[in-house]
Parts: sequence; C-alpha cells; structure tokens
Amino acid sequence: MTFKLLDHESVPNHEIIGEEEITGLLEKYSIEKEQIPKIRIDDPIVLEIGAKIGDVIKITRKSQTAEAALYYRLVIDAIV
Repeated sequence: MTFKLLDHESVPNHEIIGEEEITGLLEKYSIEKEQIPKIRIDDPIVLEIGAKIGDVIKITRKSQTAEAALYYRLVIDAIV
C-alpha cells in the first residue's frame, strides 16, 4: 500500500483544469499563461495527479473567511 498525498487532511485539493477554465482565468486577471505562479514537474503532488508541462493546476484550500481559497500554478520543467 502506498501513501497518497491527496489523502492527507493537510494537503489541499489539486486538480488539472481544462483550456476553457484557463482562458477564463487569464481573461479575469488580464494576464498571460506564463504569468501564473509556477510549480515544477518533479513536485510530488504534480507527479501524483499526472500533470504535464504546460498544465495549469487549481489548488483549493480551506479558508476561515470564505468557503475556499483558489490558487493556480503552471507546471514547468524541473530545469529552469
């Protein structure tokens, strides 16, 4: 039996989002995809969810002031 990071209560939900959601995100914040904060391809959570370079990951954290706080990360190569 292997340990899964997403099964731990302290690890927020991570999911790969589709192109339509990425487009909405970029329009909402008037940014380019490369301006999204980065996460490396060799990050353990990226490996667990099977993300690829260029994917955008949505991270949903519990918030004390709102139901959820959303964060986004662009998957990049480990050698940057």
